[in-house]
Amino acid sequence: MLMMQNVMPNPGFGTFRLEGDTLKQSIHAALEAGYRHIDTAQFYGNEAEVGAAIHDSDVHRSDIFLTTKVWFDNLEPATLKTSVDESLQKLDTGYVDLLLIHWPSPKNEVPMADYLTALKEVKAEGKARHIGISNFTCEQVDEAISILGKGEILTNQIEVHPFLQNRKLVDHCEQQGIQVTAFMPLAVGKVMEDPTLQKIADTHGVTPAQITLAWIKQRNMITIPSSTKARNIQSNISAFDLVLSDSEMADIAMLDRQERIANPDFAPAWDE
Repeated sequence: MLMMQNVMPNPGFGTFRLEGDTLKQSIHAALEAGYRHIDTAQFYGNEAEVGAAIHDSDVHRSDIFLTTKVWFDNLEPATLKTSVDESLQKLDTGYVDLLLIHWPSPKNEVPMADYLTALKEVKAEGKARHIGISNFTCEQVDEAISILGKGEILTNQIEVHPFLQNRKLVDHCEQQGIQVTAFMPLAVGKVMEDPTLQKIADTHGVTPAQITLAWIKQRNMITIPSSTKARNIQSNISAFDLVLSDSEMADIAMLDRQERIANPDFAPAWDE
C-alpha cells in the first residue's frame, strides 16, 4: 500500500526532556543539519521554547513540519480546543502541521468519539494541517477510523526500536493506510550496547544508532530521534543514506524481546 511518507519529513527531531538553551541549540543544530520536522507536545512543557527556537532560526516556519500533541487531561472537547489554542500561542504559530492525541483516554473516561470529533473540528478550523494518534492499539486504531473515516489519520506515533518491534500494530496501521512514526528509536541508548547492532555497524563503519535508524527507515517508518550533541544530530540524519542487506535486516528482526520502555500506569492494554 502506498504510504503518505512524503508528507512527513524523515527523520524528525524529537524534543522530549529538552529545555532552555540546550533545546534552542539542539533545534538550531537540527535545522542546520537539514531536519525539517520538529516534534513536541503539551506534556513536554517546552512548546514556547520550541516556538522561539524556530522563530529565531534561519529556516522559514512554512518549511518546517511541526507536530504537537494533546495531553490526556485535555481530551474533553471544549478543553481540547482551548488547549490547542494555548499550544499555538506558545509555539507562536497559527497552525501546526500535525496534531496528535498523545494517549487514548485512560479507561475511556472521555469517549473517543468526543475527542476525535473535536480534533477533526480543530483541523477544519485550519489550526492543524493533519491529525493523528499516538499510543493507540490495533483495536483503538480501528475505532478511530470508524469515527473519523478512512484517510483522515496521518500517523500513529508508537514506541518502536529493535527490542520492541511492535510488528502486529505496525502491520495493522500500514494495512489501514496509516503511517507509523517510531518514537524512542534508540531505546534510550540501549542500542549502542547490543552486540548484533555493533557488528553490523562495524561492517558499515558507522554507529549502532545509525544502523538502528537505517533499519527503521527500511521498515518504511518515520522516526524522531532526539539528541543534544550536534555531532549526533548530524550522524542521525546521515544514517538515512545507509542501506542494510536482507540478512542484516533479518538479524535485527531477531532482537525483538517485547521490551517496552514507555509504559505508564494509564497506558492501554497493549497488543501482544
